[in-house]
Order: sequence, then structure tokens, then C-alpha cells
Amino acid sequence: MARTVDTRSFVRHDEPSFPMKKLHKKMAALARRYRVTKGDDFALNDFATDDTGKLEPGAEADDLLAHGVNLLSNLQERLYADDRWSVLLIFQAMDAAGKDGTIKHVMSGINPAGCEVTAFKQPSSLELAHDFLWRAGVALPQRGKIGIFNRSYYEETLIVRVHREVLKAENIPPSLMGKHLWKERFQDINAFERHLARNGTLVLKFFLHLSKHEQKKRFLARLDEPAKNWKFSPADLRERALWDDYQDAYEEMIGATATPHAPWYIVPADNKWYTHLVVAGAVVDALDALDLKFPAVTREQREALRKAREQLAG
Repeated sequence: MARTVDTRSFVRHDEPSFPMKKLHKKMAALARRYRVTKGDDFALNDFATDDTGKLEPGAEADDLLAHGVNLLSNLQERLYADDRWSVLLIFQAMDAAGKDGTIKHVMSGINPAGCEVTAFKQPSSLELAHDFLWRAGVALPQRGKIGIFNRSYYEETLIVRVHREVLKAENIPPSLMGKHLWKERFQDINAFERHLARNGTLVLKFFLHLSKHEQKKRFLARLDEPAKNWKFSPADLRERALWDDYQDAYEEMIGATATPHAPWYIVPADNKWYTHLVVAGAVVDALDALDLKFPAVTREQREALRKAREQLAG
């Protein structure tokens, strides 16, 4: 069993000289092997759900994740102070893939004031009265903050596609629901994400790639452990029966919407500890590339600070 690491034991470093190069390279290398920026010939089967990057659960992996969480905390502080960029993290997955746990572990060191999680569930009547991207636009993070979408507008090309009856509730004019509907939605999403990127929002998308066998194990654990019973719903089995349909929908969706400015990460999800490590590495890598800086203090500001110190000390 992997040991628990208290990330608070790692000293925070706020200077740009913080020696993170070696650690950063290792985490970045892990994450980059799962990054997809071009959908040509994309296939889910090319990514193993149980891959662990030649790492084993234990001290090395735990320490690497703890350092990654610490780095992420440092970078989030810079993001807030820099106040130019915003970050949008999108998580998509089959049931029991571990979205909630991944968000909890990876963001454990983040200042809650600088991060907001939005869980997209069944649309309300107000949301259905708008286009499918409207509710996502309302929940976008402001500059200096991290926004997390637990499921997202991508559900409009997944559950709505597998369950065509759901599409009727959106009350779209019949003339606009032709055979190219999904292709057109992919185009809309690409344009939306390009707009976000051009206006300073870093978009990272994570598909937690779980095997059907591992999902079965996790469902059984939810049934066998009373403390986890609340997590299981009979609807989970109905969705599981449509596994192949969902895999096909995910494959086409990722292939059509993977771009350099809004990449997908196909994260192995059979081993939760490795899922957390890959996601942390991807976020740290992307934030570090923004070259975030604390605002420079002017001569006038330094003089005002000096006077303030004298006044307080006096």
C-alpha cells in the first residue's frame, strides 16, 4: 500500500531560482507521453489503461506527487499575482474512473480562493433554453484563477449522442439536427476553445482512461463497502451496458477536438496513484511554461514600503 505523504512538510519557495528543473523534467516527461494535440489516426487502444510509466507505487511515486502538489501551489500563487492568465481544467471519464479523487488529490495544496470546481450534471430548464455552450461560458474562471470542470460541454457529444432521446429536450429546430450535427458541435467546441486560448485562458483536457474490468472492480467495491454504497446507482449498470458506444464516442470526440492550444491527455486510470501523478505533472508543466511572475515593485513602491516599515516600527 502506498504511504501517505504530508505535503505541508515541503518548504515553499517563492523565488524564481527554486531548483525545480530536475523534478519538473521528470513530471513533464510522464505527462507528455499522454498528450494528444492532433487527432489524425487517434485511437484509444493505443493508450494502455494500466500503464504506470515504469514507476511502482511507493515512496518514489508518493514523493514525486507531493513535490508536484507543492510546485502547483507555488505556481497557482504566481498565477494569481500575475493576474493575466486563467486556467481551465476539464475532466471527462466513464463512471468510477476517479475524477473526484483526482481533483481532490492534485489540488490539495491549492488556495481555495484561487480555484473553483463546477460539476456539470443534468441541464436545468434555464440551461436548456440556451445553446449547449452557454452554461460553460457562465462558469469560466476569471484571470488569475483555476477553474475545474467535472464533466463539461463535451457531454453534449457523449451522453447526448449515445442517448439520442436526450437531444429532444434541447428543443433545437429540426432543420438544424442533420447528419452532420456532431461534426458541427466539434467545430463549435474547437472555435470556443480557440477563442479562450486567444484571450488568455489555458485549456487542458483530461480523459481518465479506465478499463471495463477495473470499472467492474470499483463498482463491486461500492456495493461491498457500506461507506461507499451511496456512490452506486442502478443507472451505472445501464450506462456500463453501453460501454462500446461510449468508447466510440470518446474516440471520435478526442480525435476531432485535440489541438495544440487545447490538448487532451489520455490518462491511464486503472491505478489511481498514477492518475494523480500524470495530471499533476501535466498541470505543473503547462503552468510553468506560462513564465508567471510576481509583479515588479517600482522605486516609488519600494519607498512607500520603506516608509510604512518605519511607521510600523516607530
